[in-house]
Formats: sequence, C-alpha cells, structure tokens
Amino acid sequence: MSTEQVSSIPGVDLVGVAKHVSSHPLSPLTSAEISNVSKLVQSLYPRNANLQYKSITLQEPEKAHLVPFLNAERNGLKTSTIERRAFVAYYIRNTDKLHEAIINLSRQKVESNVRLGPNTHGPGDAEEILLAEKIALQDEGVQAEIAKLQLPEGTSVISDPWIYGSDGINDEQRMYQCFLYMRDPNNPLNLDSNHYAFPLTISPVVDTVKWKVIRIDLLPSGSDHSIKEPRPLKIQPPNEYDPAYQQLRTDLKPLNVVQPEGASFKITQVGDTGRVVGWQKWFFRVGFNQREGVVLHDVCVSLDEVRYDNRSIFYRMSLSDMVIPYADPRHPFHKKAAFDLGDAGAGLMANNLKLGCDCLGSIHYLDAVLNTDKGEPWHMENVVCIHEQDAGIGWKHTNYRTGKAAIVRSRELVVQSIITVANYEYIMAFIFNQAGEIKYEVRATGIVSTQPVDAGVEVPWGTIVHPGVLAAHHQHIFSLRVDPAIDGNSNRLIYEEAHPMPRSDFNLHGVGYTVEETLIDRSGGFDINTDHNRTFKIQNSSVRNPVNGKPVAYKIHAPPFQKMLADPDSFHFKRAEFANHNIYATKYRDGELYAGGKYTNQSRGGDGVRSWANRKDDIKDTDLVLFVQFGLQHATRIEDFPVMPCEIIHVAFKPVNFFDKNPALDVPPSSQEFNRSTLLEAEGHHQPSVETKVGEKGE
Repeated sequence: MSTEQVSSIPGVDLVGVAKHVSSHPLSPLTSAEISNVSKLVQSLYPRNANLQYKSITLQEPEKAHLVPFLNAERNGLKTSTIERRAFVAYYIRNTDKLHEAIINLSRQKVESNVRLGPNTHGPGDAEEILLAEKIALQDEGVQAEIAKLQLPEGTSVISDPWIYGSDGINDEQRMYQCFLYMRDPNNPLNLDSNHYAFPLTISPVVDTVKWKVIRIDLLPSGSDHSIKEPRPLKIQPPNEYDPAYQQLRTDLKPLNVVQPEGASFKITQVGDTGRVVGWQKWFFRVGFNQREGVVLHDVCVSLDEVRYDNRSIFYRMSLSDMVIPYADPRHPFHKKAAFDLGDAGAGLMANNLKLGCDCLGSIHYLDAVLNTDKGEPWHMENVVCIHEQDAGIGWKHTNYRTGKAAIVRSRELVVQSIITVANYEYIMAFIFNQAGEIKYEVRATGIVSTQPVDAGVEVPWGTIVHPGVLAAHHQHIFSLRVDPAIDGNSNRLIYEEAHPMPRSDFNLHGVGYTVEETLIDRSGGFDINTDHNRTFKIQNSSVRNPVNGKPVAYKIHAPPFQKMLADPDSFHFKRAEFANHNIYATKYRDGELYAGGKYTNQSRGGDGVRSWANRKDDIKDTDLVLFVQFGLQHATRIEDFPVMPCEIIHVAFKPVNFFDKNPALDVPPSSQEFNRSTLLEAEGHHQPSVETKVGEKGE
C-alpha cells in the first residue's frame, strides 16, 4: 500500500503523519468534536440533568453547498468554507423524552433542539442492551419461572434482548422483548457454549423508562397458539460451533495470499478522521457512522493514471436499511422484524476485524470514533478492512489460428466491515474492479434465531435444527441507497427490455429481437422483469459517448428476490417501506437517507421511501436518488446450525457507454512470472487454420 499524497486534494497529508488542518466537510466527527457536542447539549439543561445519547454524528452539509465544493476540490481550485454541524439524538435518561438537536461546531452554538412526538423511539445502544439483559435475569418473577424448569445446579441462563416490535397493542412505550436460553449445563465453564441450542419458553418484557420487567410471556412450543406453564426441562445434547469441539480435517494444505511488494492502493489521511482511497483509476472518500457504518462519498473514476479527473459516478453510497421479518404468526414471535440498522446501527455493531482472520493479504484497517450513551467518544479499532483480492479471469481471448492467448486476471479492491447482531453476522463490502464496476456484497452468516419446540411437533413456518430447537423461516431484505452523479448530478432513470420482433417479411425466420428503452419520469417503486430482461440504467442524457453517441450510463444488476410476504395491512409491511419493490426512485431532498424512516424502533411507517416516492416528483434529468433492494428468502435448514455457511448476495453497477472501450485493456497480462502459480502441466492450444492473402492488386 502506498501513502503518497494525492496532490489534487487540498489539506491532506501522509498516512500516520499528524498535521493540523481543518476537517473536511465529509470527515466523520473527531473525538474532540463529540465531546464538544455533548457539552453544548448538556448546557441546555441543569447540571444534574442526566442525558442518554443515542447518536452524535456528522450532519452532512446541504448538497447544494457540497457539490460546488467537491467540484472545485477535484479540479484543484479554491474551495469555499462550509460550516461543520453535528446531529444529536438523545433522551433525558429514564424518560420517554426523545430529542433531536443540530449543533453548529463552527459557531459553537445549538441551532435547534426539539422533542419528538409519540411513537417515535430511539435505537438501542450497547449500554442499555446489557442493562436490559441484567434487568430481565435479576427479576424475581423471571427467576421463579426459571426455577420451574429445574435446571441443573450451576446452569447459566442467557438473555437476548430484542427490540420489541410493533403490533398496535399496548406498544406505545419503548420496550425490549427478551428471549432466554441457557448454556450447556453439562459444561458450565464454557463461556462460548452455543446457547441457541437451548432455548427456553420464558420471555420477559422490559420497560426502558422504569427499567423493570412489566410482563413475562410464555412462548408457544407446539403447533398452535397455546402455551404451557414451565415444567422440568429435559436436557438435550449440546451443538457447538467452536472449532475446539470439532474433529478438524487434516487434508487441507495452506493457501497463502502474499503481496511481496505490498498493495496497490493509496490511502490519504484528511485531518483526524477523513480518508481518501485511490486504486486503479478509482477515487473515493470513506466515512463511517453509527447507523450506516461505511459510507462512500464522491466516487470518481479516471483514465488518467497520474491524476483523477472530473468523471464523477456516485455522490454517496451506503446501506440505508434492512429488515428481517419472521414467519411465525404466534405471539410474541409475530412482532419479530429486526431493522438492524435503525434499531441499533451498523457502526455500533461493527467487529474489530483484526481479532479474526476476516481479511487476507496486505491489509489496511480503519478505526472509527462513535459516542457512548454518556456522550463521550468511543474509539472503535479496525472496524473497516481495505484489501485487494484476486477475482479470477478479467478477460481473455485465444487466437485459435496462432494459438496466442491474451489473458488478464481481474483484481478487486474490497472495503469491508462485519457486524454482529446478537446471533447473526453480516459481512458487508463495497467491491471495485478494474473494468469500472462496483459491487455491494452481503454475506449472511452466524447463528439462526431459535425458539423452543416440543418433541414430535412439525410446523410449516420453520425447521427443526436440533432436538427441541426450531429455527423460524425469515426474509432478509436490504436497501442500498445510491445517490448517482453520472458525469454530473443531472441524471435520469430508464429501463431497457428485450422483446421479440413480430414475425414478418423482415423477420422471416422469427428469430429477431430488439432492445428498447423506457424513460421513468416520475418518482415511484419499480420492479425487474426477468421475462423481458428488464434492466435499470442511470443515464446522463447531456453527455454522449464519443464513439457511438449514446448517453453515458451505469446499469444496475439487482438480483430478483421475493418481496415482503407480510400482508400490506400488517405492521411489518407498513414499517418496511422499501421491501415491496426492487427499486425506488425519488427526487433528492436533504435528510432523506433511511428507507425505513429515521426511527425504526417500534415504528408505525409513513416516513420512509414509499412515502417519499408517492410524491410523484419529476425525476427526469434532475438530482435523483435510488434505493436498490435485494434479499434472501431464508427457508431454514438443518445445515444452517449450529452456525450458518455464508449466503452471498450482491448488487452490481456496470458502465454502459461510459468509456470508449473496455477500461481494463491496460491491465498487465497474467503471466507465470508475475503470478507465481505452480505449473503442473502446460500444453498450448493451437488449432489448424486456413487463410488467404490479398495480393498486391487487391485480388
């Protein structure tokens, strides 16, 4: 990895070298700024006021101000001054009083501070999730119910607090629904025991204002809604995922990823928290926040190997939202619909990637600074991993007449983070390649959410994965927010379809077909159609390809997925406003970042992307925003337990008439000297050929 300074970016310095510069408008808040913000908010209240901070994060500048700044910056021109602001969401602790504040850091003043209305609840945070666990397990009523199970002495009971969810029945206050498990009672010293193999039928509900258990639900474990009083529990064998408990394979040879000269990317530090990444004609900024985790800004590409020019592609990209609705219709499972980003946060749940073998090769890690519930800086190490990976053959052609092969291997740059949401892991990565393409990839792994089931019971909404253990079916639906800037911010959305030509004298044999484009001129929700190969493209109609005169564009490769199965009148459907279409297209408005709405905790719907799209704004040749949905229908299987093999899904963005030829033509050819593969056998492919030569007179 190189740490050369990018000369076209003002105010930057080498990685690891301190330099006092003003923060870039897109740089995440620093530790000092977070401390400053909490002090300014605290100053609004008496000294003894106890505030609980849910989020202290950068309030991104208005786009109308930031676009000229970025254009000037990319062209090496003088940039304007943009004031730094922070967004704060906080409670007066142990109350239901949720507030939002905007802090002007440049002027050291609170610009706004408002209390939000009913049915608006802030996300969970690390400290209160642990507190909910403690409250549930220490409650005398809960302990009395556990005693009825007659568990072996020394058994450890575990509580998994879930965001309560919504069903419209006495759910106005903010609560946690806790699901109880136990560790293997026959191995009590194993703190990493897979407690999801031992679900219990007891489920306390914790009030977050009074911080007490207000109800104890008993879980149905049969094939209907009926519940039973806890009774002595038959102890089943464990089902561990820890390699220490496996008989490991012995026939696997080492596979080393070695980059003897280091990696090919450059990372430039901008102030304390800003990072600029340059790799193989790509250039972009990496941000990180509590809710979205990794955010990319100002994604550009250039054919110039020395200096990145003005060819912008995306203004901003991030995972906007996700929902995991479960299939079990019985209380309290009917409320299980995890909005992991809005209910907790991808930044909050990010792993320290250096602790495990999460990335291979020459790796660069990025740290982040978030806030604690007390408004103090929280330094999170190694939450983003940047590395290169081999991606197989990029392009190849063998001239069968001469036997000469031209071959290039594809290399990718991966910007990756991993989040752990109690039982589940999501490995999330932006992946760039040398052909001008970007992928957003999600790998779902971890442990399926489990619940108790009686012996001999079989239900159609889940799979038994271990004796006494049911894994309910569920969906994973993700929403990627894409703010395009294809050679500028005036873009349009079209879709193209392939249709057969009618049989005619022209199409005599009935084999012809055409590809036709349709312009989308109003905001709304739209779907792919595999029967017609419907493909959506983002175009800039005012910039034309110099070779064929077509508008420059990027197309969206979004995989088909089953839309949300919950009834349109259900709370699941109303809350997950993004989950019923492949693509939502809206006209840009500042602040419209989250497809499911700003506050998803026990939400009611009505303030997310479906509502924005229903404005039916004109989105032709303007500043449009896309929300691209993709997902998995997880019909659980026994092979998903005790830990789930990765399920992989991705969305791709590919250039269409954006370049004048294959942009990967200049990638050095693959060779044995360069790749150092172990050659077992080699025999050239040379097919006999016949050719004729033109004579001097053109005969």
